[in-house]
Amino acid sequence: MANKNLNKAKEAKKDEFYTQLEDINNELRHYREHFRGKTVLCNCDDPRVSNFFTYFAYNFEFLGLKKLITTCYKNQNIDLFSQNKSEQAVYLVYEGDKNGNHVPNAEEIGVKPLKGDGDFRSKECIELLKEADIVVTNPPFSLFREYVAQLMEYNKKFLIIGNQNNVTYKEIFPLLMQNKIWLGYKSGDMAFKVPADSEPRATRYWEDEHGQKWRSLGNICWFTNLDHKKRHEDLILYKTYSPEEYPKYDNFDAIEVNKTECIPIDYEEMMGVPLTFLDKYSPDQFEILGITKTWFGLANKVYPEQVQVDKNGKETRVTKLNDGAVLEIQCPPVGKNYYKVDGKLYIQTYPRILIRRKK
Repeated sequence: MANKNLNKAKEAKKDEFYTQLEDINNELRHYREHFRGKTVLCNCDDPRVSNFFTYFAYNFEFLGLKKLITTCYKNQNIDLFSQNKSEQAVYLVYEGDKNGNHVPNAEEIGVKPLKGDGDFRSKECIELLKEADIVVTNPPFSLFREYVAQLMEYNKKFLIIGNQNNVTYKEIFPLLMQNKIWLGYKSGDMAFKVPADSEPRATRYWEDEHGQKWRSLGNICWFTNLDHKKRHEDLILYKTYSPEEYPKYDNFDAIEVNKTECIPIDYEEMMGVPLTFLDKYSPDQFEILGITKTWFGLANKVYPEQVQVDKNGKETRVTKLNDGAVLEIQCPPVGKNYYKVDGKLYIQTYPRILIRRKK
């Protein structure tokens, strides 16, 4: 039990990424019409440092909210107003300005104890989830699959932060394909505050002049099921198709389009595009047909054991060529891994979303 609790604490520490208020405001301003009269739940937020709580509390009347509820995990919790450490997990309830100064204070914010540790999966936190209309938070990256599954199970509207690679998960991609969830406005680089005892990283990690530690992640997305204007803006296409510029995959009945802006305007069959396409995806213009992952089942060829040749010429017997889209090449690429199968040479692309233009 001690080891289990220790591992749980380590995982929780790895998941502590505190979102900047500017990033929250820049995204939330595109959804204001969705919030009037609604109860908002932030169920993965330490209120003493959570900018999600700050954003909704200070914009409560402007957004026309009904109620704001915030919960946090016990290991993060301290008494919000006295700043004294506490082992008691709590949840906060704010129902708007009472004294006319439009500044949330201790008298207006109800601090209520939780029996458990504040885990979003606990029974009492699920009861708070049932009460909410919209969930907005930065959930634990390591529990993203489970977190989204819970939102879908309880049919909740949401706006949450995740990693771009989450779209390749077999639990997440079908939801994107079926237009049950989609990306928000902002995708790309985002900087997060991290705890003082976070382990330094070789890249995208720094400490500011006040001693605050930061990490920057370049593949962050907002995931949502709240409709927004950007989702219905057509991507402007200008390239025309040629077999030389758009080679066909060896194991999928689709052509390779290595940049979203290079989608040909005159090609009407299946195409493989980068994951970043989802940031420009309009369901009015394209349909999503699949993804180049083994589990999806669209591959029309399975390769026997391959010889992988790394950029230094080292050869290794592998089978991983099957998990992705493959292009046949005529000569070894410079400075890149490639594969040899039955005397032929191949390279594997990064994961590709398989799409087709709507007619």
